[in-house]
Amino acid sequence: MITFLHTRRVVERNVLAYRRRWYLFVSGFVEPFLYLLSIGIGVGELVGTIGGVSYREFVAPGVMAAATMNGSIFDTTFNFFHKLRYEHTYDAMLATPLRPGDVTLGEVTWALLRGAAYAAAFLVAMIAFGLVHSWWGVLAVPAAVLIGFAFAGAGAAVTSYVRSWYDFDLINLALIPMFLFSGTFFPLSRYPGWFATVVRCTPLYQGVALERALVLGRPGLASIGHALYLAALGSLGLAIATRRLARLLTS
Repeated sequence: MITFLHTRRVVERNVLAYRRRWYLFVSGFVEPFLYLLSIGIGVGELVGTIGGVSYREFVAPGVMAAATMNGSIFDTTFNFFHKLRYEHTYDAMLATPLRPGDVTLGEVTWALLRGAAYAAAFLVAMIAFGLVHSWWGVLAVPAAVLIGFAFAGAGAAVTSYVRSWYDFDLINLALIPMFLFSGTFFPLSRYPGWFATVVRCTPLYQGVALERALVLGRPGLASIGHALYLAALGSLGLAIATRRLARLLTS
C-alpha cells in the first residue's frame, strides 16, 4: 500500500541529494528565458500578431509548458535509469518499509515538483514582462503540475523498459519534435490537416493548449479535456512504472 509518509521520504531523499548540486537546476530556469527573449521578443517583432495577440504572448505559454516537460522528464528518465541500473538506489529503498509504489510515486512527485518550480519562475517573469492579462493565469502553475505529472509518469514507465544509455536516443527522438511542433512556436493552422491531427494527440500539445488558454484568459470545455488527458497519461505511466519496478527489483 502506498503511503504519504513513505512517498515523502523519497522526495526528501532527492532534496538532500541535490542540495550540494543546486547548479544543475539553473539551466532549467535560464533556458526558457533565453527562448522568450530571443524568439518571443526578437522574432516577435518580425512576426506581428497571432490570433489577436502578440507573438511573444502566443509563445510564452508554450515555452512554459515545454520548460515543465523538460524539468519533469529529466528525473524520471536519465536519473531514474541511473538509480535503477547503476546506483541500485531502489534496491536499498526496498530494503526499508518502502514498497515499489512508494518509490515510483516519490520519484514522480519529485519530478513534477521540479517542473512546476520552473513554470512558477517563468510565470513570474511573464508577469514582469506584461504578458499575463487575466486572473486565469494564476492557474497556470497548477496546470504545470498536471503537465509535470503526465511527463514524469510517462517517463518513468518508458525508462523501466530501457536497457542501455543508447536507448535514450529514441526518447530524445520523441521529445525534440514535440518541442518544435506541438504548437509551441506556431499555430496548428500552419500545418497540413493530417499533421495537425497527429500533433493534437501529443501530450505536449495538450499542455501547451491548456497553458495558453489560461494565460490568455480563454479557458473552455477543451481545457477540461486537456487536463483530463494529462491526468490520465500520468496515472497510466505511474501504474506501469510501479508494476515494472516491482517486477525488476523483487523477481
